[in-house]
Amino acid sequence: MNVFKSFRDSIVAALGDMAQAGQLADGLDYTRVSAEPPRERSHGDIATNAAMVLAKRAGQKPRDLAENLAARLRDLPSVEKVEIAGPGFINVALDSDVWRGCLRDILKSGTRYGDSTIGAGQTVNVEFVSANPTGPLTVGHARGAVVGDALASLIAKAGYKVIREYYINDAGAQVDVLARSAYLRYREALGEDIGEIPEGLYPGEYLKDVGKALAARDGGKWLGTSEETWLPEVRRFAIDALMDLVRQNLAALGVRHDVFSSERSLVENGGVEAAIKTLQDRDLVYVGVLEPPKGKKPDDWEPVPLTLFKATDFGDDVDRPLLKSDGSLTYFANDIAYHLDKFNRGGRTMINVWGADHGGYVKRMQAAVSALTGGEGVLDVKICQLVKLMRGGEMVKMSKRSGNFVTLQEVIDEVGKDVVRFIMLTRKNDATLDFDLENVLEKSRDNPVFYVNYAHARSRSVAREAAQVFSGLALDDVSLASSDLKLLTDSGELAVMKLLAEWPRLVESAAEAHEPHRVAFYLYDLAAAFHGLWHSGNDNAHLRFIRPGEPELTQARLALVRSVAVVIASGLEVFGVEPAEEMH
Repeated sequence: MNVFKSFRDSIVAALGDMAQAGQLADGLDYTRVSAEPPRERSHGDIATNAAMVLAKRAGQKPRDLAENLAARLRDLPSVEKVEIAGPGFINVALDSDVWRGCLRDILKSGTRYGDSTIGAGQTVNVEFVSANPTGPLTVGHARGAVVGDALASLIAKAGYKVIREYYINDAGAQVDVLARSAYLRYREALGEDIGEIPEGLYPGEYLKDVGKALAARDGGKWLGTSEETWLPEVRRFAIDALMDLVRQNLAALGVRHDVFSSERSLVENGGVEAAIKTLQDRDLVYVGVLEPPKGKKPDDWEPVPLTLFKATDFGDDVDRPLLKSDGSLTYFANDIAYHLDKFNRGGRTMINVWGADHGGYVKRMQAAVSALTGGEGVLDVKICQLVKLMRGGEMVKMSKRSGNFVTLQEVIDEVGKDVVRFIMLTRKNDATLDFDLENVLEKSRDNPVFYVNYAHARSRSVAREAAQVFSGLALDDVSLASSDLKLLTDSGELAVMKLLAEWPRLVESAAEAHEPHRVAFYLYDLAAAFHGLWHSGNDNAHLRFIRPGEPELTQARLALVRSVAVVIASGLEVFGVEPAEEMH
């Protein structure tokens, strides 16, 4: 149960009663009425802004409206105290049985606790990674992969139907460079001394495997032929080989995609022309001349007539070219066709997870989606800033395997996929992330992945110890849910229960904001509260989870301990991280 949503429903019902009694105008919009934890815990359990957001429309003073609403809220059986703060904010303290009831919900629901129906089965397309198929994934790609995958899991938990998608950029000049680089390695595999890799080609040793595989399949078939002859086939072979490598990297990280879309297939099937025609039919395409780019001198720039999309009609800074001066398609034209294709496949809500170098591309794509879909499509872009890979505070830059970057697989091999996944979510996606290969393995409070997992492992340890001390005590979830939870009266115990009750609300708010990092912050806070409760037992024997000779109290406390483990496991499930049963 979402306590905060439930109480908001009670607030709205009370407002309706006030309207019927003539204390409030009819037909007011309650959309902005909230019920959430107050910033200061000492102010109560739930704060509502109802009086503040309704007073003007109701023609009342906020304080007067708050007094009438507070009087009705005091009559609710779950309410212990109601206070009005400042000009009209209302703070509510709930009866402790509300929080004990949340423990029962957790134990009955398991990791499904926090599941929501706010998505109502609506389809959301989450496109992430989408790295050019020119090499193995890097640690930088890992951030987008984890953010996209965790975000998809989060919004699925909130009741949306999610499509995880990878867009293969296999139609641009970069894949021709890949083909030439692979052809060079093919010649090398057949015994030719290729010398230094020419400037402009990909130098990574990973392409040796591609060259050897091509030589093994085709022998010397392509030697001595023109580039026009061998390039299409070598390009296709290299793209397939590199995408196989990408899939292997993603699998090692625990990331999966439902759909892999090909840019080249979209172009060859006429998708780009169809998208441009859609814009033309809406009178959103014209031939014109753009202003010179910022920083260019007039004599440094030549005006050229271009086929342009009226992007400024939809919030962009300038209109955008669909065709180059030579008549060929721009990358932007291909990308708008891809987004129209996603929309036509049912993805009215689209989320793209992009790298830091795509920040300047956001407005034009959002403008294109709005134009192509008549405003029905929505595009949210999450930009993932750079990952600084370090070891003991020193930057790590080079990799023998790749030539000039550290591969994702190398990082996974060193620290494990769960560490990579959790750490990538400990900062908001648009903030730079420091990933220190030594620090992420530290066993300290400063390492969030350890600290959260330690809380789960500690809770499981308590359960194992209790089973030994009380061999006949029923410790399964059903029995724990039926225990006498009124024995849980300590302020620390109640504080943990209240934090557990916030999980359903956090799932919904994080899903709606498309911000999975909020889960990491919540799990850290929950772990800290649980560890604090543990240490209280060290200082005061009466507060220990296991009380020999007091089976009922022990069982009640184990219900709390088990609930902590369940909610942590639920959060880690969103992250794709396996909760630790014990720490080594």
